[in-house]
Amino acid sequence: MPAGLETAAAAGIHRLSIPTPFMVGRVNCYLIEDEPLTLLDTGPNSGKALDELERALAARGHRVEDLGRIVISHQHIDHLGLVDVLARRSGAEVCALRELAPLLEDFAGTAERDDELAEALMLSHGIPGDVVTALRAVSRSFQAWGASAEVARPLSDGGVLEFRHRTLEVLHRPGHSPSDTLLWDAGRRILLAADHLIAHISSNPLISRPLGGRSGEEDGSRPHALLMYRESLRLTREMPAELVLPGHGEPVEDHRAVIDERFALHERRAARIARLIAEAPRSAYEIAQALWGNVAVTQSYLTLSEVLGHVDLLLERGEVAEREHGGVVRFEAA
Repeated sequence: MPAGLETAAAAGIHRLSIPTPFMVGRVNCYLIEDEPLTLLDTGPNSGKALDELERALAARGHRVEDLGRIVISHQHIDHLGLVDVLARRSGAEVCALRELAPLLEDFAGTAERDDELAEALMLSHGIPGDVVTALRAVSRSFQAWGASAEVARPLSDGGVLEFRHRTLEVLHRPGHSPSDTLLWDAGRRILLAADHLIAHISSNPLISRPLGGRSGEEDGSRPHALLMYRESLRLTREMPAELVLPGHGEPVEDHRAVIDERFALHERRAARIARLIAEAPRSAYEIAQALWGNVAVTQSYLTLSEVLGHVDLLLERGEVAEREHGGVVRFEAA
């Protein structure tokens, strides 16, 4: 067992590694053995995930029915899919960020509205219509891995979750998703960070509708996910954390070094995109194809979000300009 997991276990926090059908692989859920017995995140809505979760709980001497609280870290289906099943079986109190609660309570409607934003963005940034149609169908098929649930306890940024033997501070750190929620154990200097910070991969700030529903498209703007994420990372970098428990992969024991590497990666990618734009005006899809080839087709919305995030850095600095022609946006050197 990695030293970080041993430290967490000594503090009563146990990683439950749950399978997902997605490229990211297994998702880390965390069992907090305190009163109430609490599960942070659930895994996707699948029989395999539920079976492995039940076995992981049994290895700790617990059943699903013993859960008193379920906390959802953010809106992605690999983290929330089993919430309704688990809440119904256990009667556990479901907790989520206050602004996330309406989305969690209407998961299907939320997913459809997110897909509408994604479709509009893909078409306006040069992704061919047949690719957009195919991706929309794939996204709808993924909705079965998620679920809706009633949020019994809305959480607020800066609020707390009380246990018998600890208090966790709730921190809203949007970027990877609009609803990213971290739990901070100041006494033990342990940060439960979900997908906000992952050691082996850079969390993709996926463009999503802001909490509250407006997409930004109404006034010609769009959500600036990477800019928001970088500000959240700056706040996290200043925390005196000694251990970060992520939503995927192994614990992070030097969060400042990982965050600094992420900032450096952002700068390198922005510089590469700036060079491509300097050669000739390009749409975001054309930039993605130049960077990743066929991956830009199979993972179109992920790569589009990645490109637009770094273009937003260049736009903010005045290094590129945005022009729309014939319904497609292209970027050119300023």
